Amino acid sequence: QVQLVESGGGLVQAGGSLRLSCAASGSIFSINSMGWYRQAPGKQRDFVARITRGGSTNYADYVKGRFTITRDNAKNTVYLQMNSLNPADTAVYYCSADRTVGPRVWGQGTQVTVSS
Repeated sequence: QVQLVESGGGLVQAGGSLRLSCAASGSIFSINSMGWYRQAPGKQRDFVARITRGGSTNYADYVKGRFTITRDNAKNTVYLQMNSLNPADTAVYYCSADRTVGPRVWGQGTQVTVSS
């Protein structure tokens, strides 16, 4: 089993920054990649960014140049640095883990609210 715990959400003004953290525990050796998704009220959950075990990253087009995903293997933690935030970025942000076997694992989510 893998458990994910997110932190770092909050309220920020447009143009500001936040850093989200996601700490993984349990069978972390089974994790191939970790990522972030977000879900705004009444909308589907959308992909934001992903980082593989080897450090390769990819991003949704709407966050490229503004968001950066990194990982600290010693702490089993993935970060999402979010800069130049705008109200359209308001959503619940979910950490995810894709494993060698089994379904995707989700964290509990952390709220990010960007005021105009």
